[in-house]
Amino acid sequence: MLGWALVFFVLALAAAAFGFGGLAGAAASIAQILFVIFLALTIVAFVVRAAQGRSVL
Repeated sequence: MLGWALVFFVLALAAAAFGFGGLAGAAASIAQILFVIFLALTIVAFVVRAAQGRSVL
């Protein structure tokens, strides 16, 4: 999922460089949403592993 966030971030940068404001904004929004979902899932995974008594790292 982090990979997809990076892909949309790069797409947003490329679109912004070529002057496609709407496309750049949409791609940046998608990248931001995917990154937040990635962070939330990572935190949930750490909490679940800690609750099971396994090492988090």
